[in-house]
Amino acid sequence: MEYSHPDAELAGQPIGYWAWAAHTAAVTHIRAGLARHGLGQPQWWVLNQLAGHADGRDRAEVTDMLKGYLDVGAEALAADIDALRDRGLLTLDGGRLHITGEGAEVHARCAALQKEMRATLHDGIGDEEYVRTLKVLQRMIHNVGGKMWHH
Repeated sequence: MEYSHPDAELAGQPIGYWAWAAHTAAVTHIRAGLARHGLGQPQWWVLNQLAGHADGRDRAEVTDMLKGYLDVGAEALAADIDALRDRGLLTLDGGRLHITGEGAEVHARCAALQKEMRATLHDGIGDEEYVRTLKVLQRMIHNVGGKMWHH
């Protein structure tokens, strides 16, 4: 891989630009993959929260947990939940969301796709290098009093 600048010049590059460029490239890649299965990224998050929960999950709990991700608000999530229900991928029973058999199949296909997309994004990047990069970004967030989401 050829880099944009020599190391000495990269050291002076703005983190805001590179963090934004990495975010944009990664999210575009992920959203394009999910779109091939007819899902938006928030819809994937909803299905992921329901997979493996035989008793379902409370709609408000799922919405509260996810509404802060990538500035997706509660209204948008409500629309995505309704779209998943209309598509037959989940059901709503007394305020509880349940993934359907078809929803579980879509989830399984997209979970496999997520692994493939992660492998593409991480090509040529070892775990040690990746962890070091995340720690540097977390330190920068801490240095300016920013907020980090804990998963």
